[in-house]
Amino acid sequence: RTFRSYLPHSHRTYSCIHCRAHLARHEELISKSFQGSHGRAYLFNSVVNVGCGPAEQRLLLTGLHSVADIFCQSCKTTLGWKY
Repeated sequence: RTFRSYLPHSHRTYSCIHCRAHLARHEELISKSFQGSHGRAYLFNSVVNVGCGPAEQRLLLTGLHSVADIFCQSCKTTLGWKY
């Protein structure tokens, strides 16, 4: 069974667009200036309520990187990737 982490209500939070599970506090946002294959991407220092797929080598705009897809632990929606 999956348990969700809830971030404090007094902080601005980022959440899953489908199930509203909390993902990150605004203070964890490092940059909004990344570009993913499907549009704008955000870089966070840390997140909660995510699962991680296997690492693989991908050619990104900045070169070859070892990345793993991350998904919402509650509804399994793919959210992006981690380095």
